[in-house]
Amino acid sequence: RALVSLVADFPQVNARYDDEASVLRTYEGLHVGIATQTPGGLMVPVVHHVESLGLFECAGELARVTKAAREGKATRDELTGSTITLTSLGALGGVSATPVINYPEVAIIGPNKLVERPVVVNGQVTIRTMMNLSASFDHRIVDGYDAARFIQALKRLIEQPALLFMDRA
Repeated sequence: RALVSLVADFPQVNARYDDEASVLRTYEGLHVGIATQTPGGLMVPVVHHVESLGLFECAGELARVTKAAREGKATRDELTGSTITLTSLGALGGVSATPVINYPEVAIIGPNKLVERPVVVNGQVTIRTMMNLSASFDHRIVDGYDAARFIQALKRLIEQPALLFMDRA
């Protein structure tokens, strides 16, 4: 849901680039690929038109397409058309990664495992649950400054999910 709220401000991350034709295509619809380990290797089933789904509908569709991929039952439509991919090594205990862009997309986002870490808050050491957020961008398309702004905006929404439900005006 955080991605849905950000793609209007960062349309260049919700895009695909055709190297041969030198054509960039941005999308109004958000079609999120979910990197999924299957018995046959990594597959990327797609949740299409995430912008039209509520939070629980999105979670249900994500569970459905990843299950279909793991069981070898995903259709061609369920495995094509992603405009940005989510990946994570968190289930394996990964706290940092360098995700590889799912070509022809231009961005991939990788939330990692939640871990407890000591942090200093108001001069006091306390334990907080923390998570690294990894990402890779095609810098021919997404300027480094814009990529950093996007990640900071995503971080803010993940840290303060109530913002997802506030009017953006």
